[in-house]
Amino acid sequence: MSSPAHPRPAPAPATGCPPAVSSHSRCARLGIPPALAWGFLGVLLFMTGDGVETGFFSKYLADQGLAKADAAAVIAVYGITVALGAWLSGALSDLWGPRRVMTAGFAIWLVFQLLMLTVALPSMNYPLLMLIYGLRGFGYPLFAYGFLVWVTAATPPQRLGTAVGWYWFAFTGGLPTLGSLVASATIPMVGSYRTLWCALGLVLLGGLLTLLLVREPTGRSGLAPDRGHPLATLAGSVSIMRRRPRVAIGAAVRVVSTGSQFGFLVCLPFFFTETVGFSTSAWLRLLSVMFAANIFANLFFGAVGDRLGWQRTMTWFGAVACALTCLALYYVPVLAGPHFLAAAVAAALYGIALAGYVPISALIPALAPRHKGQAMSALNLGAGASTFAGPAIVALALGPLGVEGIVWIFAGLHLATAVAIRFLEPDPEFLTADAPPAVEDTGLPAGQH
Repeated sequence: MSSPAHPRPAPAPATGCPPAVSSHSRCARLGIPPALAWGFLGVLLFMTGDGVETGFFSKYLADQGLAKADAAAVIAVYGITVALGAWLSGALSDLWGPRRVMTAGFAIWLVFQLLMLTVALPSMNYPLLMLIYGLRGFGYPLFAYGFLVWVTAATPPQRLGTAVGWYWFAFTGGLPTLGSLVASATIPMVGSYRTLWCALGLVLLGGLLTLLLVREPTGRSGLAPDRGHPLATLAGSVSIMRRRPRVAIGAAVRVVSTGSQFGFLVCLPFFFTETVGFSTSAWLRLLSVMFAANIFANLFFGAVGDRLGWQRTMTWFGAVACALTCLALYYVPVLAGPHFLAAAVAAALYGIALAGYVPISALIPALAPRHKGQAMSALNLGAGASTFAGPAIVALALGPLGVEGIVWIFAGLHLATAVAIRFLEPDPEFLTADAPPAVEDTGLPAGQH
């Protein structure tokens, strides 16, 4: 995030828009930062490739001989590295700039995907699979959340809710919406293993598109006011949660907001295919319905948050709605059986409810307007931690409580965030013009700034 001490760069010329968004003015009217427009398309393609495996990977590992609990553990370890990568995406953007962070994530994803496809999966060596898949977990958050930092650094506050709505439209449009749709089409034709090779091609295309065509200047250098002392910047990205407790509360809300999603992606494939009676392809189509609804709702609730208020939107359309629809995801198919339309309605409502949390990406930097990069590190840490927390809850609770118990746990956690959101009042300074210059308070002694 750029500090308020830095002036905002001038808008990029109209050529920053892809052909589908043909002019600078059209980008601006839609709420897309024109100079970053190619990046939204690149993130969509990258996350489509990353999301190809989402709806079937745990079941694929189990079908290849891993115990279900071991498959959940592999994904939980992956979630830990995703959380670390998400935190680093903000902290390193202060040091290097978002573009270099995204480049690192792109390279990590490609290298470890190749190792997984050529070494870990053919051998089905459990420790090796955990190591390689876990290290690949650094890839997508450095790329995708690095771009989110770039978006929040280059967008005026009054349009930030809409801009992050477009970001989440691209992110969830790929992971897992189009990713699951691609998998549902390719698995019957070429099988699960070759489908993972297809994912590699999509990630390669999305990464190159973004890194070669986005030339917005803010993201090309470190965002900290003094370019950031490495130790001070990394320490400050953690200590911000002690110095600004509301940022810590916001990060916790972010963990829960998609924790249920990532938990469900581990346990629902088994539930819908083995208990309800859907085929794997039908389950993947159901997942595509869920997140097709989500991606359009992301745009809607991003704009609604700018008008109705970020907190109010998150409380009712996010927290409360997610609690109710978590329960519907389980009880509707239990009562209706393998009835695709009934399950699709429940899935779509859950996907829409997840989008109610979208304004949190605008709200968290508003809690610490002089330390936006550090606040975004905390937010991204929460986003990454959700990929670990959800599967971890499933790994611990699936045996003793089953899927029914898991949906009640997630429903209760969503209701808890409705209370926590009340404490996330934006700092009035965020909504004014650029704040006056300030020394970054990193929590370290003055000589270490």
